[in-house]
Amino acid sequence: MAKVFEWVRAASFLLLILGSPACLPAAPAGTGEELMVTENPPGRAGGRIVVGLRSEPKTLNPVLAADDTSRDVIRCMTSDLIHISRETLKTEPALAKSWIASRDGRQYTLHLRHGLRFSDGQPLNADDVLFSFRLYLDEKMHSSQRDLLVIGGKPVEVQKVDDFTVRFDLARPYAAAERIFDGLAILPRHLLEETYRSGNFAHAWTLAAPPNQFAGLGPFRLREYVPGQRVVLEKNPYYWKKDRAGNRLPYLDEIVFLFVPSADAQVVRFEAGDTDILSRFSAEDFAVLEREQAARGYHLYDLGAGFEYNFLFFNLNDLASKGHPEITRKQSWFQDARFRQAVSAAIDRESIIRLVYHGRATPLWGNVTPGNKLWIDNSLPHPAQSLDRARQLLQSAGFSLKSGETLVDARGTPVEFSILTNSSNAQRSKMATLIQDDLSKLGMNVHLVSLEFRAMVDRLLNTYDYEAAVMGLVTGDADPTPEMNVWLSSGETHLWHPVQAKPATEWEAEIDRLMQQQMTTLDYAKRKRLYDRVQEIIAENVPVICLASPNILVGAKDRVGNFRPAILDPYVLWNIEQLYVR
Repeated sequence: MAKVFEWVRAASFLLLILGSPACLPAAPAGTGEELMVTENPPGRAGGRIVVGLRSEPKTLNPVLAADDTSRDVIRCMTSDLIHISRETLKTEPALAKSWIASRDGRQYTLHLRHGLRFSDGQPLNADDVLFSFRLYLDEKMHSSQRDLLVIGGKPVEVQKVDDFTVRFDLARPYAAAERIFDGLAILPRHLLEETYRSGNFAHAWTLAAPPNQFAGLGPFRLREYVPGQRVVLEKNPYYWKKDRAGNRLPYLDEIVFLFVPSADAQVVRFEAGDTDILSRFSAEDFAVLEREQAARGYHLYDLGAGFEYNFLFFNLNDLASKGHPEITRKQSWFQDARFRQAVSAAIDRESIIRLVYHGRATPLWGNVTPGNKLWIDNSLPHPAQSLDRARQLLQSAGFSLKSGETLVDARGTPVEFSILTNSSNAQRSKMATLIQDDLSKLGMNVHLVSLEFRAMVDRLLNTYDYEAAVMGLVTGDADPTPEMNVWLSSGETHLWHPVQAKPATEWEAEIDRLMQQQMTTLDYAKRKRLYDRVQEIIAENVPVICLASPNILVGAKDRVGNFRPAILDPYVLWNIEQLYVR
């Protein structure tokens, strides 16, 4: 029996691009419109909210957008076929009202809602879906989403069944197939097909384009762009959701994105009342803002651990073709799991939480954060810092203390190495300083090297000119599949030794096998057991020494109704259509 997925709940988020010039009244529900009913408490129509952006968007084209600020704006103007709920972290219907998966997991048939219209009033049908996926799959577009649509080495095949039914064929079973549709905006063929055919799509939907050249399926559409100052979006009168009282969404008339160039300036503008919502700020700023929240009419939220994990790792690359003889010599230490385990045992994670994050973070011993309740292996041990355990491990690996204070290896060579950090990330720099102090208690001489981010990445992934580094990664989904590039030995972000022709170690080969197996296993419980084993192997062999996951910290003015922040990005605007001014 094929498995039919129907709408169970209806909180949503969006992703495509709108536009139309004049501000129209909300369109009445037309005949045959299959509007989605949301569960949020009904809000009040009208008003606007203001949000600060760290920089100006580079484009309003969802196929080409690669920066966070562009995506923040685009999400408010676009919609996807299937959506990942920011509340449950599970998939739910969006533009597709239901879908059928074949028994073997290689074919998905999506049924579109009838009667939906783009923000310029033109109808949506299956031809728009086919056109959109043609763009995402076109190699000449260099879309960052294309990799998601290449499964088993072959691009997904998209076929029109009828005007409201589309079939997707995969080269092999893919357990997370439903989740790839989240974030793939459905574009208006009637506006963009000629531009695409003429070879000018790379220049489509720039910020300089007039608002009436845009149309999308999100709750808002472009009204105004003022270079260096702001982007203003207005209500889409044809939006395809309504609340349980029958009111067509969104409630707001406008959303204004102000360009505020620094984190400090964003905090100041929020505290002064210039903006209504704040996210991605530090624990230090949280402490400052918290004292004023009652007097200034806003509320702060600490949501706990998100999906970011920070870690220390050593250079385990094959350096034969790169030179670096001094690093090669030290790799005899780094390649010994007991050395890495000893370093992990010596690190005081609780001090990192207290001193770096002012208590607003979670210590980690594995690569999945507590925020990811669907996939974390709760059986992993959480040992406290133990210098005695670290010394025992080092002794078993042939290390000893010279003159009672300097750690030396079996050849009598003092243990000395450097840790790279990102100069623009104060938290990771502080972490490295604390690690330096912890390891000095074992007799290790650790130096810190602070680099600009691009220079650091070049050393990590290209020249391999480093000994150890503190880094952080943020996964964009709860599912483990987006992390394939990190944990497969052939992955480009397999940081400690990327792009291996074949696994360098038996435990990396086992991770490869398990990650490939979980990707094609359709039963969640079986997938969970496979991924639990991956987490156990990582914890045992510590190719990355996981340290901490910062809490998601956000704030909103008390006047913003239906504000329900989430731990999966976008943290605060995922339900922008439901927000209202009290």
